[in-house]
Amino acid sequence: MIRQFRRILNWLVLLSIVIAAIAVMLVARGDDSIRIHMLIATALGVGLTVLLGSGLMALSFLSARSGHDEHSRHTKEDE
Repeated sequence: MIRQFRRILNWLVLLSIVIAAIAVMLVARGDDSIRIHMLIATALGVGLTVLLGSGLMALSFLSARSGHDEHSRHTKEDE
């Protein structure tokens, strides 16, 4: 399961870099007086937000698929 998550995470990192680059291009295109600090903040903010959101979603899907959620739901009182 760890290998599968790392493989998914590699794709998610690539996706977040692409989305951050698109966001930086859109911000830079909007105004000529944009400073480099604004572009760096945009890239980091957008990239890390996309990476965090998609990584947590991938973890929840992998957890549900592996059966760990179902196993933890059953307790001694249920039996």
